[in-house]
Amino acid sequence: MAGPKDVPSASQIPILFEDNHILVVVKPVNMPTQEDDSRDPDLLSVLKADLKHRHHKPGNVYLGLVHRLDRPVGGVMVFAKTSKAASRLSDAVRTRRLDKTYVAVVHGKPPQPSATLRHWLRKDTRTNTVSVVKQGQPDAKEAVLDYRLLGSQDGLSLIHIKLHTGRPHQIRVQLAATGCPLFGDQRYGSAVNKPGQQLALWSTELAFEHPTLKEELRFRSQPPEQHPWYIFAKELY
Repeated sequence: MAGPKDVPSASQIPILFEDNHILVVVKPVNMPTQEDDSRDPDLLSVLKADLKHRHHKPGNVYLGLVHRLDRPVGGVMVFAKTSKAASRLSDAVRTRRLDKTYVAVVHGKPPQPSATLRHWLRKDTRTNTVSVVKQGQPDAKEAVLDYRLLGSQDGLSLIHIKLHTGRPHQIRVQLAATGCPLFGDQRYGSAVNKPGQQLALWSTELAFEHPTLKEELRFRSQPPEQHPWYIFAKELY
């Protein structure tokens, strides 16, 4: 697993799109989205420094964070370069008009080829873990996703996921609750995963309305051709 010394520089972070209002990039795995207790270099700070350097901007650079990916997860993310864009994109996230699609490799095989998963989740901020609880429990929030099985091989399955809510660790917890923990997930699948394995979850597509042009934009990124992804090369690449 990558460590702080392996963090990509800005020049190694693919930019999929940039204009005056938004910046769309591919987040590297094992890089925090924003500064956390580890104090490792984070994506938001690296991108802000890069914007300042590339555009020769004096003073502070504005870059708004409108959604997040867990540290071990890679893939497509959008950032806002203006406060207007940040407000409109944040509203799109809140009203579920920012479509987020993922692929994941899980242990086992889901009980159905496709289904909607609906759970109530509660986060323990002390341990930074999330658990499934009964509806009505204090601080419980509804989590909803659709999944579709793309293929199964060697005791693993590749699934396509459309996220309807954006709860912390949602995909990892909901799939573990169905008996299919993600490959490499030490937190919610320690019984079947080995220390050091990379979490196999990738933000593969992001679609939203441009905050000022009102045109629909859609961006895609495929996971790296390495284990366990390459097991499903036929389905992915």
